[in-house]
Amino acid sequence: MTLPWKDPARVAALENALARRILILDGAMGTMIQRHGLEEADYRGERFAQGFDALAAPAGHAHGPGCGCTGHDQRGNNDLLSLTRPDIIRGIHRAYLEAGADLLETNTFNSTSISLADYRLQHLVRELNREGARLARLECDAAEARDPGHPRFVVGVLGPTSRTASLSPDVNRPGFRATSFDALAEAYRDAARGLVEGGADILMVETVFDTLNAKAALFAIDDVFEEIGARLPVMISGTITDASGRTLSGQTAEAFWYSLRHARPLAIGLNCALGAKDLRQHVDVLAQVADTHVSAHPNAGLPNAFGGYDETPEDMARVLRGFAESGLLNIVGGCCGTTPDHIRALAQAVRDLPPRAVPALDAAPAEAAA
Repeated sequence: MTLPWKDPARVAALENALARRILILDGAMGTMIQRHGLEEADYRGERFAQGFDALAAPAGHAHGPGCGCTGHDQRGNNDLLSLTRPDIIRGIHRAYLEAGADLLETNTFNSTSISLADYRLQHLVRELNREGARLARLECDAAEARDPGHPRFVVGVLGPTSRTASLSPDVNRPGFRATSFDALAEAYRDAARGLVEGGADILMVETVFDTLNAKAALFAIDDVFEEIGARLPVMISGTITDASGRTLSGQTAEAFWYSLRHARPLAIGLNCALGAKDLRQHVDVLAQVADTHVSAHPNAGLPNAFGGYDETPEDMARVLRGFAESGLLNIVGGCCGTTPDHIRALAQAVRDLPPRAVPALDAAPAEAAA
């Protein structure tokens, strides 16, 4: 039995917007955070100033000098800023909304226990996801209050984690796996619970380089929906890792779609790794085979020798307008290297173009057998 929508009115508003125009997803969070030039103390704030979480300690333990809980340097742990510098995160969200974004991604790309283990902060998973969604919710609600005819939606982000379930990280042990489907699913359950609690309108499994990881995320999301007795729309976005035109686990864009079609996502798309020009052929494939909405949020070109991105807002908008003119897009935004200027140029570039018409294709095998 299909579960009801958690908020039918919000879903109806989203579907209505998708039917009328190409929706704009926001741009990079990390790129904007880097502009603030934050130091270790900025990431730690008061709560983590001593190198441990002052609000959490094991039962019977008292934090103090030499207690062994000094943890790890937090500089670069962008998700932690939702707790220690929420003003910065809200400011970035606000800038993207003012640039024309309809869909606002939460600052939760690494907020799973697997990724947070690098910072010894696994206990914060649910809190970081809840707060990440809450901050985005506050800014979306404020934007809607200023312009009630323009709904804005919170996209709860579930990143790929730092592990892959399909490949071995050790070339000398091809059968070894650094994680498992069950471990990934448990990590994603905690994250998804927090995103739902924080007020996300949509959940997005993004930057998927391993389809098995994505399947674990979708399995976990379904479990959370069962727990609450309702569901949210789900988006999926993969990443083509190089000129081979495949994900890290070896799938083409077409194979990626057919591996995940059973989840009946609101949208399937591609992001990261490549700039818009190089992503075009793969988005074209998805637009031909997917009987759902198609999204794209590429990088601002390929990284330069210094790790930066050189594609201007005008260049990127021109290329992505070509996607839209060819009828490939329902949702478009930016990934690494993009800024509110990129999103503003992009929103203006596609505003007069219709969204891709979602085709009625042959039923998936499971649907045909039902």
